[in-house]
Amino acid sequence: MSRQPTRRQFISTTTATGIGFWLAGGAEAKESKSPNERIRMASIGIGGKGSSDSNDAGKHGDMVAICDADRTRLGLTHKKRFPKAKTFTDFRKMLDEMGKSIDAVTVSTPDHTHAPAALMAMRMGKHCFCQKPLTHSIYEARLMGKVAAETGVATMMGNQGTAASGLREAAAILRSGALGTVKEVHVWTNRPIWPQNGKGRPQPAPCPKTLDWQSWLGPAAEQPFANGYHPFAWRGWWDFGTGALGDMACHNVNMPFAGLDLRNPTSVIAKTSGHEKVSFPKWSTIEFEFPANDKRAGLKLFWYDGGKLPAEELMSGVLKEGEKIDLNASLTITDKAKLYMIGNDNLRVSGMDKPKVEFEKSPGHFEEWVRAIKGGKPAMSNFKDYAGPLTETILLGNLAVWVDGKKVEWDAQNMKVKNISGLETLVKPVYRKGYTLDV
Repeated sequence: MSRQPTRRQFISTTTATGIGFWLAGGAEAKESKSPNERIRMASIGIGGKGSSDSNDAGKHGDMVAICDADRTRLGLTHKKRFPKAKTFTDFRKMLDEMGKSIDAVTVSTPDHTHAPAALMAMRMGKHCFCQKPLTHSIYEARLMGKVAAETGVATMMGNQGTAASGLREAAAILRSGALGTVKEVHVWTNRPIWPQNGKGRPQPAPCPKTLDWQSWLGPAAEQPFANGYHPFAWRGWWDFGTGALGDMACHNVNMPFAGLDLRNPTSVIAKTSGHEKVSFPKWSTIEFEFPANDKRAGLKLFWYDGGKLPAEELMSGVLKEGEKIDLNASLTITDKAKLYMIGNDNLRVSGMDKPKVEFEKSPGHFEEWVRAIKGGKPAMSNFKDYAGPLTETILLGNLAVWVDGKKVEWDAQNMKVKNISGLETLVKPVYRKGYTLDV
């Protein structure tokens, strides 16, 4: 496939030097303002979060193609928002037919389709924005970073909190060491908010005539349509989603990941309400163990979902009188203080005055990706240096959920479970015929 070098003279990318790059600042290429240099965008998945992602793409470029397995959604979007875009239900057909006319792609599909769509686009030289979690499996996350580096395309994961000044300030505070030695991190969410009970697969049902089921199914194992998969509750099924952890950890773990370099845990263990390895459990608590590195001491991260919360005594000195604990937040505990982070932009330090730190503000979430496409510095949440490692850490928790109660000892370098067999296809999935993982 042609890489269109003349257009890519302005749509060029640079390579990030790691998480510290966005904190330290650096030279930034000027964006071209020529009307002839509009980015030609295509969006894969235009419902749910894909609605806002495709809107952002349309604001920053010319939408030339849209793809969604739901023909009703596709038709309405084409009529009301992108009448000049060509429509497809299969992203493979879109990229094959429209490749020479596309510069950049957004991927906002169910989790299991993220990697095959994004990998195909990147291997064709297309810049790629992909929703969180970056992938459905650990191996896919590592591969996405590798291919992004090899192709030199501009990438970004859609965890928009990375652009929030509150998150960047809190991460900079942790990185500065001003709060002392970090002992442990607690992160929690109110998810799941979709039907998820760990009690088996729903009964097959007639597929809506407006849904291209084979395209929706994508690389997953062949199976019939069932009510409860499309358009939302797919998150609760192992074949398609990544549960509460996959839905919210790329948001709620985002700040401590940035501030504490929480990659490559050595072990993880989970306790859950129970499940049958078809749908995710109603609730889970997960303990990650991270070894010391040159930036911090060893520490543990505790994850809670489905209504589980940290022990009340941990919040001592953090909550204001009469205040209830927020349902989506994190608490970082050091030997001197506590840092309470609500969402992505509301931080609170207790035990000492909030340290003053310098940090680089973002030009805007989607704007970071567009800046990178036009030759500026990479987005903070680029695939290789940030989104891939963050996703690997998060999805390791689901290996522990799968073997509920057993400690998973992890060899991050080789992406292997050291002490339990039978988890290989969770780490590296097998795609059904017609979809490509490795080349």
